[in-house]
Amino acid sequence: MMKTLSSGNCTFSVPAKNSYRMVVLGASRVGKSSIVSRFLNGRFEDQYTPTIEDFHRKVYNIRGDMYQLDILDTSGNHPFPAMRRLSILTGDVFILVFSLDSRESFDEVKRLQKQILEVKSCLKNKTKEAADLPMVICGNKNDHGELCRQVPATEAELLVSGDENCAYFEVSAKKNTNVDEMFYVLFSMAKLPHEMSPALHRKISVQYGDSFHPRPFCMRRVKETDAYGMVSPFARRPSVNSDLKYIKAKVLREGQARERDKCSIQ
Repeated sequence: MMKTLSSGNCTFSVPAKNSYRMVVLGASRVGKSSIVSRFLNGRFEDQYTPTIEDFHRKVYNIRGDMYQLDILDTSGNHPFPAMRRLSILTGDVFILVFSLDSRESFDEVKRLQKQILEVKSCLKNKTKEAADLPMVICGNKNDHGELCRQVPATEAELLVSGDENCAYFEVSAKKNTNVDEMFYVLFSMAKLPHEMSPALHRKISVQYGDSFHPRPFCMRRVKETDAYGMVSPFARRPSVNSDLKYIKAKVLREGQARERDKCSIQ
């Protein structure tokens, strides 16, 4: 199954199996949007603007294969619990952000991690298999110094101990410290191409979107070893109905994959 996307004057298709969603969760004022901004365009905004829910989309051409990553930057206030649950259900990879100078935000991350595991367990039961759940616990604002720290690194590391699909990073979105490394590890745990990390692909704008077409005549300047990433400027968050269809399709795909694996073993 192929998903057809449009960005400006460019139209291209991404296989459904190469489409993923990254969900960023955490309390208010911990720097979730700043981390997303670093990922998308390498910038940091000093002015704080409360997030209701922001949706972004980045499309990649990696060695001729198309990938799509949707990024859901959620509200720290979570006024609609049902929408948060739906966001978790549709997520493939997760970043849980707290501020190193806020014990309350760390406690919120612990609650979120528990909620994600509980919600995702329902989906696992439907597919009757133990699916991996790539997740990064992110302690932001490590540029504030040890005097401001309220969460010891040893305590935060306990949240990821014993889980090879969960990692802990202390970062600074403001100073751009450890941000690229965090995304590299997250994508590696999710078994996604490491070129999806911000530092490992060439960023292009919509006007050069023809580089994404897989057809040979549109790939004259694209080497097979190259990786390109483009932020879609007109991406809109899918409707609730679309999200529900996405979850259903995911369950069916995982079920079909399980049956194929059984046949190959036999």
